[in-house]
Amino acid sequence: MSDPYCDTLIHDTAVVDPAARVAADVTVGPYSVIGPDVEIESHCRVGAHAVIGGITRIGEHTDIFPFASLGQAPQDKKYAGEPTRLEIGRGNTIREYVTINRGTVQDQAVTRIGDDNWIMAYVHIAHDCRIGNHTVLANNATLAGHVHVGDFVTLGGAVLVHQHCHIGAHAFAAYGARINKNVPPFVTVGEGRARPRGLNSEGLKRHGFSEQRIVRLKQAYRLLYRSGLTLEQAIEQMQPLAAASDDVGELRDFLRNCSRSLVR
Repeated sequence: MSDPYCDTLIHDTAVVDPAARVAADVTVGPYSVIGPDVEIESHCRVGAHAVIGGITRIGEHTDIFPFASLGQAPQDKKYAGEPTRLEIGRGNTIREYVTINRGTVQDQAVTRIGDDNWIMAYVHIAHDCRIGNHTVLANNATLAGHVHVGDFVTLGGAVLVHQHCHIGAHAFAAYGARINKNVPPFVTVGEGRARPRGLNSEGLKRHGFSEQRIVRLKQAYRLLYRSGLTLEQAIEQMQPLAAASDDVGELRDFLRNCSRSLVR
């Protein structure tokens, strides 16, 4: 059996450490640098001038565009050179000048990106972030440390997310939103200081949600944001809806588990 980590398509000017594990069909563009603890799986492309360091694993079919910087030390003064990691799943698109830092021992020592994400130019993903699958992070979106982003989330251009915030699945943030609290699943927040602006109905339709599923989520949204109930009361009132709707159950569980204030 042939060794899958040999004879890579590396440009003459690229610098790839001999200890790096790079699949045979990976292309590496001019002047890129790949460190010794990097693993890149098959069918990936690394553009010119990209730098990939640290203990970093990149899943198959991922495209990394020029000048991206992946797996460098976290921007955290507490970091003291511990062997932390960056893990990137399969099928991701990582555009120009994206920066993704590896984790810290103050968390789980790993920054993790899921599958099939579209990460546009100049996005910054800080240490210990968790990004789900099928997300869109538009140009200049910036995530501070320890941020969690659920599946199918869309963050508009220049969105800022404060450290330790959680953004639930299928949420949408308009361009320039400043998020310093948790955003529940399925909710849209507006530009500027993030405020709820309704259910992400258009996004849900695009992802195949039926009208009945959306109606039940709208009912839950009204309980949370338009009924005058406290958070605890709204969660209690959601119980019958959650019994009939897995989506509402997901929303209820997110609210129950919030360790940080909620956008309201």
